[in-house]
Amino acid sequence: MAFETPRLDDRTYNDLVEEAIRRIPLYTPEWTDHNPSDPGITLIELFAWMTDIVLYRLNRVPDKHYIKFMELIGLRLGEAEPAHAPVTFWLAAPQQIPVNIPVGTAVSTTRTETEPAITFTTDHEVEIKVPSLSHVFSSRHGNDGLRKFNVHNMRRVYSQGDGVPVFETDPPTADDALYLGFEEDMSHHILGLNIEVNAIAEGAGIDPTNPPFVWEALSPDENEDWVEVEVEFDSTQGFNTNGYMQLYLPPIRQDTRGDQRAFWLRCRLLEEREDRPIYRVSPRLKFIEAESWGITVPTSNVSTVRNEVIGRSDGSPGQRFYVAHTPVAPRLPNERLIVRYKDKNNRHDLHVHEWIEVSDFADSTEDDRHYIIDSMTGEVRLAPSLPQPDGSIKQYGQVVPKDAVLEMSAYRYGGGQIGNVAARSLNVLKTSLPYIDRVVNLQAASGGLDPESLENCKLRVPGHLRSLGRAVTPSDFEYLALQASPGQIGRVHCLQANDSNAGHVRLLVIPRVPRFQGFIAPESLQLGSALRDSLDGYLGERRLLSTQLSIEAPNYQWVQTEVRLHANNQYGSESIREAVMVNLFRYLNPLIGGDGGTGWAFGRNLYVNELISVLREVEGVDFIRSLTVYPVVEDGGTFNRLDAVDILAVPSDGVIVSWDHNVILE
Repeated sequence: MAFETPRLDDRTYNDLVEEAIRRIPLYTPEWTDHNPSDPGITLIELFAWMTDIVLYRLNRVPDKHYIKFMELIGLRLGEAEPAHAPVTFWLAAPQQIPVNIPVGTAVSTTRTETEPAITFTTDHEVEIKVPSLSHVFSSRHGNDGLRKFNVHNMRRVYSQGDGVPVFETDPPTADDALYLGFEEDMSHHILGLNIEVNAIAEGAGIDPTNPPFVWEALSPDENEDWVEVEVEFDSTQGFNTNGYMQLYLPPIRQDTRGDQRAFWLRCRLLEEREDRPIYRVSPRLKFIEAESWGITVPTSNVSTVRNEVIGRSDGSPGQRFYVAHTPVAPRLPNERLIVRYKDKNNRHDLHVHEWIEVSDFADSTEDDRHYIIDSMTGEVRLAPSLPQPDGSIKQYGQVVPKDAVLEMSAYRYGGGQIGNVAARSLNVLKTSLPYIDRVVNLQAASGGLDPESLENCKLRVPGHLRSLGRAVTPSDFEYLALQASPGQIGRVHCLQANDSNAGHVRLLVIPRVPRFQGFIAPESLQLGSALRDSLDGYLGERRLLSTQLSIEAPNYQWVQTEVRLHANNQYGSESIREAVMVNLFRYLNPLIGGDGGTGWAFGRNLYVNELISVLREVEGVDFIRSLTVYPVVEDGGTFNRLDAVDILAVPSDGVIVSWDHNVILE
């Protein structure tokens, strides 16, 4: 049975008024007019109101004790998390020298009369490099199954002669490829390719509007060989005419191909399809030139302050200082408290020390240069001195010398959900940079999280006491995973180890999705390597040594439905169709779906009858004639619909996601 929070005094305002009126005959029997219009009754009501305020404050005492208990066990309010967005910096024209974009370069949304500008800054320094195309290969699969390379002489590529074949075999076959090797790491660059082809030997037999090839880059993940490259535009019509291409390059790995080490990009032929015929003759490349048009840089919804002096020490323990801007974002390794002071014996000697931020002073000794920052208030707290039972004084951390100057080398402030701006919203360059023409975020910003409320922190107390910072049970793993990355995780589920694989824990993570209503794009549900590594590092320090931890994405079970229903004539058909669609997308949702609205339960099967019950609650639906459920599966990046089922079986590591819903009104 749950504990009931006691009320120290449960009298209400009405109770106080009635009690005072009942006492009138005892103390003043001559007072007989007890109507509300009597001035005496007005005074009683006034004092009852004032007493009710006192009782309210009295009943708040248990809350205060609870908060002090939370401080005692080391709980702290969660910090504001800044939103993150990749921002593309475009050059006005390709340059012959590298262009530097410093760390902290500011971009923002457009300021309006009602909305202030939202500022993002670059997370690290980058350089827009000048590409050096040093290798051009044609490649095919040999009879032994290994890839064979035909190394083209670069002079011949640039000779303006007959050119070199883009694809090796004649006629070209699937998986033939053109390899381009660069000396520089062109990761995240916007690459432009000027291409000239031999008009006599141009590729024949293809649809120029649907060329049968894909551009790929060598992935930095050695477990994943190649990743697809996004094409901004291609005016060559599939290597049929002279033209120009622009590609958004992902991260690229340096490796050896054809005995040459370089950063590799390739154009690979796809399988022939009825709607996508393949080349009958390989096009011939007469000339190719690479150039940079810009770069994509990770940014965060924060502003950076450098070398801020926060005060001067008076030499006492437990001093507190405050930074000028809040909330303070999670600190980076180079964001430290700097203490400067002169030697007492030699005033010309200046001592400069970096102090280390800690979560508490419990393990600090008198020689440790430790401090604490409260992210919400911006308070910088130095080590205290506390009396011990034997009468001695223990110093928890080193005391800052008198007259020492305290300075924050750097800190970032900002964050919150306001930073989760839409795609193409960041379009103003606030830091002036030469050669940069424009900026834009092609993806929506995500991860912004407001500071944690006190009420939400109270809900974390049971989980904190159960885990005590150690991951042992499944609930421990789930609780600690949410504490590790609260702004990036939408939902987490831990699967217990079975008898055949004892000691193995699977943590299924659904990332936080900016728009979790309606259709959720498959790429939004992918578990990024940065989040995976962050969780692995955080939980690795807290799990048992014998526990093997694997952090995975769930087995997403995509669902498509077809609903035929009869609508009431009093309601608009479009409004009913939209309401039905909203209900289906909301119910079949990994984050907000299911009966409780907390996300579809892991391993729970989907039944057609339950969907009928959900849709019958939609106002304006008279009856449902039929409802069909189709599983949708992924095969090589393509999603295909399977045959209809009455029950969609979901594995223990699976969760339902809506693909599409077709609502037909009769």
